[in-house]
Amino acid sequence: MNKLIEELKTKLIDVLNLVDVTPEDIDENAQFVGGELGIDSIDVLEMVVMIEKDYGVTINNKEMGEKVFATLTALAQYIEENKSP
Repeated sequence: MNKLIEELKTKLIDVLNLVDVTPEDIDENAQFVGGELGIDSIDVLEMVVMIEKDYGVTINNKEMGEKVFATLTALAQYIEENKSP
């Protein structure tokens, strides 16, 4: 799962245009949405689209999204458990 977390860090920096942020700056166990990175609901929508496109994983309701986007580790775990083989 560490490989997936590192891959997600790179993709998120790109998708969300996080200037001056490197993968090493992202703490995979820190609060994700509303945390240090300033990720908001619009960013979450962009991430949902990327996750569906790149991993074939759907996040289809707000309650699920709140759990999945709690931390980067939670997101990676959800992708691992739900991605298409």
